[in-house]
Amino acid sequence: MFQWTHAPRSFARAFSSFHHKSLARSLGVATIAALCGIVPAGAQTYPARTITVLVPGAPGGATDAFGRALAHSMTKSMGQTVIVENKPGASGMLAAQAVTQAAPDGYTILLTHAAPIQNAPHMGKVPYNVRKDFAFIAEIGSAPLVLAVNKNVPAKDMKEFLAWAQQNKGKLSYGTYGAGSSGHLMSAFLSQSRKLEMAHAAYKGEAQLIQDMIGGHVPWGIASLGSFSPHLAGGHLRALAITGDSRSKDLPDVPTMAEAGLTEPEFKPIGWVGVMAPAATPAPILAEIEKHTIASLQTPEMKQLFKTYAMEVTGRTSAQFRREFETTDPIVAKLIEISGAKQE
Repeated sequence: MFQWTHAPRSFARAFSSFHHKSLARSLGVATIAALCGIVPAGAQTYPARTITVLVPGAPGGATDAFGRALAHSMTKSMGQTVIVENKPGASGMLAAQAVTQAAPDGYTILLTHAAPIQNAPHMGKVPYNVRKDFAFIAEIGSAPLVLAVNKNVPAKDMKEFLAWAQQNKGKLSYGTYGAGSSGHLMSAFLSQSRKLEMAHAAYKGEAQLIQDMIGGHVPWGIASLGSFSPHLAGGHLRALAITGDSRSKDLPDVPTMAEAGLTEPEFKPIGWVGVMAPAATPAPILAEIEKHTIASLQTPEMKQLFKTYAMEVTGRTSAQFRREFETTDPIVAKLIEISGAKQE
C-alpha cells in the first residue's frame, strides 16, 4: 500500500483538502450532515408557520367542533397558529385525499372520523391507500352506538326484542343514518345472523332517523349515544344495548351488546375520531404533533366537548391507534360485505 509518511506537509494538506471535497461531492451534503449529527433547520424549528387541520365535514358538526378545539389547544401549546379548513364531501374522502396529496412536512394534518379511513375502502375504490399513505398520529376519542326502540315496541331488553322480531319475521324494518354507516353495518348483521329478514330504511342523518322512530314509522335503529340521549331521557325511545367493552357512564343501566347476549365481535365496533398526516412526514414532527394532540385532551374545552357529544376519551398513541385499526378493520370489512353497502 502506498504510504504518505515522507510526503511534504504542504502536499499532504492539499491532498486532504481535495479528498474531503471529493467525499462531499460523492456522499452529498445531506449525508455528510447526517454523519456529523447535524439536523436540518426545518426539523429543529417546527412549527415555523401556520398548521392546517383538515376536517371532513361542514362547520357546526361534531368533527368540526373537535377540530377547532384541537386547533385552539395546539395554537397555545405550540406557539404557532393552527387553523381548521372544512372539506366536506364524498363521505370524508375529499379531505382524506387532500391530506395524502399535501407536503409531508407537518403543516397539513387530518382530524377525521372512521368513515373515510375504515369504512370507505371496503365499499369501493378510494383515491388512497390507508396503510401506505397515512401516518396514524393519535386517536382522541370514541363514540359508542346504541340500539334503541320506540315506545310501540313491547320489548324491554334484548332477549325480548329478538323474540318479538322473530315473531314478526319479514315484516319489520330498521332505520340507520345512511348506507354504509356503522349503524347500518351492525343492524344488517343482526338481521342476517338471527335470520330476521328485516328491511333497511336509510336516512340522510341521525336527526331524521330519530324523528321517524319517535313518530312510529321505524320501530328500531342504531345511532350514536349523543344523538339518542335527549330522547332516551325524555322517554320517547328506549335503549336496549350499547356497543363497546364496557357500559357508558351516561347509561349505566344499559348493558353492552355482549352482556345482552350479542357476543360476536361484530357487535363491538364503535366510532372513533383521530388525527392523521401524510405517511412520509418525518418521525420527529409526527411525535411533536402526537404529544400536543394527547395534551389537548386535558383542556377544559375538549373535556366539555366529549361530555356534550357523549363520547369517551381514548387518548391512544400512534402505535395504539394503528393497532386498534388493524384489529377492527377485518371486522368492519366483514360487516360491509354482509350489508352489501356500496359507495354512492
